[in-house]
This record gives sequence, structure tokens and C-alpha cells, in this order.
Amino acid sequence: MIGWYVHHHGWGHLTRMQAIRPHLDDEVTVFSSLPAPADLGDDTTWIRLPADADPVPTADGALCPAHELGDVTAGGALHWAPIGHPGHQRRLATIADWIARHPVAAFVVDVSVEVTAFVRLLGVPTVVFAQPGDRSDRPHRLGHALANRIVAPWTEGLFEADELSDHHERVRHVGAISRHDGRTRRPADDAARRALFLSRTLDASRLAETIDLLTARGWVVDTAGARDDDRVDDVWPLLCRANVVISAAGLNGVADLATAGARAVVLPQDRPFGEQEHTARVLQAAGLASTAPAGSSPAKVVELVERAAATVPADWSRWGATGAAARAAHAIQEVTS
Repeated sequence: MIGWYVHHHGWGHLTRMQAIRPHLDDEVTVFSSLPAPADLGDDTTWIRLPADADPVPTADGALCPAHELGDVTAGGALHWAPIGHPGHQRRLATIADWIARHPVAAFVVDVSVEVTAFVRLLGVPTVVFAQPGDRSDRPHRLGHALANRIVAPWTEGLFEADELSDHHERVRHVGAISRHDGRTRRPADDAARRALFLSRTLDASRLAETIDLLTARGWVVDTAGARDDDRVDDVWPLLCRANVVISAAGLNGVADLATAGARAVVLPQDRPFGEQEHTARVLQAAGLASTAPAGSSPAKVVELVERAAATVPADWSRWGATGAAARAAHAIQEVTS
């Protein structure tokens, strides 16, 4: 039995689990504040955790924000441990109760230093995922020190991650994990110039203006996750037929770009620890994508799209997407065996 914690921010942690899950023979129980996906698969159980960041009622009936509940970082040792928050307490109690009742071979944490420390204190081996950006703070160092395996979803040497250097014997560089790895690429059967906005890259007004400018230049524009109402269950056909993909710099989105061999314009979003800015710098230095700040003007984005369309598609093999999910599963199984 494998436990798996999926962080609720965005969809990337969930899609990473879904990409790796088919390569594992063990039963898996997933813990997350997210709702269970419809296509969970066999031998996989989903346990919905209560939220740990919503306001809580006080004695006088007012609502107190979670970040005001005492020292939520325990003096900088942790990232998030709100004092006396019922949801936070119940989610950890749920995990502890499950571990006490099941023979757990390993617990995968993607991502939470607090869950990593809690599960390890309960005597369960842990597998954690590394992330780009500056992760040299005390909580990240704690999580890496406690982990039995650290899965780095990039190829060795591609990212600077000095905080992992002291744990090299436990780090497994598996490459970029995409749920589309192994699928056949089917290019569009028409001659239209097509652009795809993949995930949120621009605010609503600038996105609308950029699409108008591209349309005026003869582009056909698709969106997937770029708006509130355009989530696409299977984005692969859109990726295949796009001449240029405009994406954020999240690891999962970039892994999809690599799997599709896309011409890409990457607009890194503001994320903790400089995660996406770090990834964008690596992409630019490797010549894999054109990058620009997320606050770029519509005219600038259109210029980059036109420039990307005139280039030969990059050689994404250095990103290591082929077989990455299977390699990540193998790293997990090293702990369970």
C-alpha cells in the first residue's frame, strides 16, 4: 500500500500523480483537499481532506483568518501549521488514522514539508518531489533531510539545485513527467496557423486583446485552462495541431510542451520561491522556448508568437520527458521493495 499526498494548489500535482500511477503495481490511497477526479482508476482510493487555510470562527462569532492563528511557521521551521485550526488538525488526524490501520510501504508527498515530517514521525518511509526555485530555506531543508527518496522531475544537470547536493545518494533525476508521454503525435490536417494558450498566462483583458491581434494576423487561436470556463480534459489534440503554444512555466505544462515537441512561448507566473522564473531561465538558456515576463504587453506576446512560428521546433530530448513517469515510479518502488 502506498499513500500519496496531492497538494491542492493548481492541477499540476494531481496530473503528476495520474501520470505515474499506471506504472505502479501497488494499491494507492491519495489524500488531498481537491475533489476526486472522475478517472481515478483501479486500486486507487481518494480521501478528501478538509481545508487548512479557511477562516475559523472565534468566541465572539467573528471569522479569524488562518494566517493570524498564532505563529503559523513555528518560528520559521515550517511553511504552514496554523495554531488550533480545526481543518489542519483533522487532515493530519485523518492521515494518522489511515496509517495506523494499513500496512503502508511508502508515502509519496507532492508537496508539503509538514506532511513529510508528520508521516516520517509515524514511522513511514517518504518519497518527496523536488521543485525548481530557491528551496534553501529551513522547511525545505527539513523535508529533504527526512525523505528516503527525492524525485527531481528534470534531467541531471539541467537545473541548479544546490539544496539537493547534500542528498545526492537519495536523489533520482527522472526527467519531465507528462501524462501524455507515449501518445502518438497527430499534426493538424489543415494549413491554418494555430496558436494555443495553455494554462493561465495573461489576465482576461490582455488575453482577449492578444487573441484579437493574433486573429487579425490570420491565426486560429485555441485556449485550454487560460480562462475560467475553458478547462479541457484532453489537451493532447490541441497541443498536436498548434504551431505555437503559449504557456506558463509550471513543470507539468512544460513537460507537455516537451512531449509534443512544441514551438513555445513561455510566460512565467509569480509563484513562491521563484519557481517559474527559474524554469523560464533554464528554458531560455537551453534554447527550448522564447520567454518574457508575465506582464508583457499583448503586442510583445504576438511578436514572440510570430518569431517562434518562423523557427525550427526545438530538440526537447534534453528535457527528458520520454519514460519519465516510469522512472519516477521506479524511484518510489525502490522505497517500497
